[in-house]
Amino acid sequence: MWNYEKKLEYPVNIRKKDVKMAKYLITQFGGPDGELSASMRYLTQRYTMPTGKTKGLLTDIGTEELAHVEIIGTMFYQLVKDASPKELESVGLGGHYTQHDHSPFLVDSNGVPWTAAYFASTGDHITDLHEDLAAEEKARTTYEHLMNLTDDPDLLDVLRFLRQREVVHFQRFGEALMGIQDGVGMKKNYYMKPQKGCDC
Repeated sequence: MWNYEKKLEYPVNIRKKDVKMAKYLITQFGGPDGELSASMRYLTQRYTMPTGKTKGLLTDIGTEELAHVEIIGTMFYQLVKDASPKELESVGLGGHYTQHDHSPFLVDSNGVPWTAAYFASTGDHITDLHEDLAAEEKARTTYEHLMNLTDDPDLLDVLRFLRQREVVHFQRFGEALMGIQDGVGMKKNYYMKPQKGCDC
């Protein structure tokens, strides 16, 4: 069960219009390494995790990623809310404006729509946690790339917060992976679930 607080996890107060940055930022809303992909990944993988602790971790982080979707959507809107249709068109957001006005939509920075094909939920906890580690690193990298594209202190403040949360999530998933590997009785350093009749 979730409790929704009617406030952002981190305050967003972007004072300067920047339609080009909005075009880049939208990838964290609906792109392959964005926040919605992360949330859906963890909230589907949690069911097959072998321990309550790991299920709880994926539920917690998956829920937090939904809060990050809300932050990115807010950032996008604040960057474009005062832009004219011509300004949006000038950076390649004319089609976006045609279909969605100034509202964020689940696409990447090239306009490719979000799809569940962006993530996997294999049912193998070792495989899934490795994917989760990689996903957090890709998100961290994307936030760093976005930070390199702006000098707006309002934007940088929120991007730094989001990047730091990716680092923390990476650390938590690493701890979960180590805990599961220790807990399932692996005799060797194989990164797999023990199979029936396998002395591994």
